[in-house]
Amino acid sequence: MLVAAAVCPCPPLLVPELAAGAAPELDALRAACLDAVAVAAAARPDRLVVVGPAAPPRDGRYPQGAVGSFRGFGVDLDVRLGRDGAAGARPLPLSLAVGAWLLERTGWAAAPVEGLAVAESLDTDDCLAAGRELAAGEDRVALLVTGDGSACRTLKAPGYLDDRAEPFDAATAAALGSADTAALAGVDQMLARELQAAGRAPWQVLAGAAEGAGLRGGLLYDGAPYGVGYHVAAWS
Repeated sequence: MLVAAAVCPCPPLLVPELAAGAAPELDALRAACLDAVAVAAAARPDRLVVVGPAAPPRDGRYPQGAVGSFRGFGVDLDVRLGRDGAAGARPLPLSLAVGAWLLERTGWAAAPVEGLAVAESLDTDDCLAAGRELAAGEDRVALLVTGDGSACRTLKAPGYLDDRAEPFDAATAAALGSADTAALAGVDQMLARELQAAGRAPWQVLAGAAEGAGLRGGLLYDGAPYGVGYHVAAWS
């Protein structure tokens, strides 16, 4: 059963070494992410699953100990999903690598960790089913859900300005802040794709996992510092 969830965005700039001189601009976002992870740890789960978007063939399961790297961004920095090694595991996609970095930053030791990368094109029903599968059974499960909102909030945003982006992000923030699983399940898949909202599929996995769990949510951060919607929420 799902006992807690932390919802965070996954921009590479969340990692200060990648942001360089711009690092202080995201200090409030980083602090909110660490607070959300702390809420998940306080629930004392039996296992934690990091869920994030990835393009095939990088989607699928990742075992504890899988390694991710930020070397492609010019920084000599590797991260590990949990503490133990997993020989031969494929490298983590970026969204799970950012999640692993957050866990390392908090010194996560509350429970074993595994990863699930979700294809951004995965249909809503399949996302919900994947979430239900994660939460099935009697063990206490927590999720760290990573994914960004729309990428169309300003003229300089990656997806340019789209007037639909701000209301889309506002509705998403409200749903995440109130742990409204029905609202998350109802996020329009086509609209999310047009607005380049990579978090849609992971949020709907969360919605499936949290069905009937009775969790309460709190919104810790909601902004678009680079024209991309970033939301941080904690469910417990």
